Amino acid sequence: MRIIGEIPHPDCRITLFAWNNRYIIKLEKGYLEQTFKIDQFDLSSEKDLNDLVNEGFIRQAMERFEAMQVSLRNTLDNL
Repeated sequence: MRIIGEIPHPDCRITLFAWNNRYIIKLEKGYLEQTFKIDQFDLSSEKDLNDLVNEGFIRQAMERFEAMQVSLRNTLDNL
């Protein structure tokens, strides 16, 4: 797996990878992470990844991080 880039963002770390004919978008916030795999043939170039990871995509990911945190907290509270 090779890193092909990073997208700077103040609230999470976004890393782009190429691996096994796929592009991988990895978002990390604290100890949570989200990974999206995209077939390389679905995009015309690596540049398309930067267009794909736009503010709407990141906003939805941040909302998902919040939901993940709530879910984890609720589960840990019930132990």
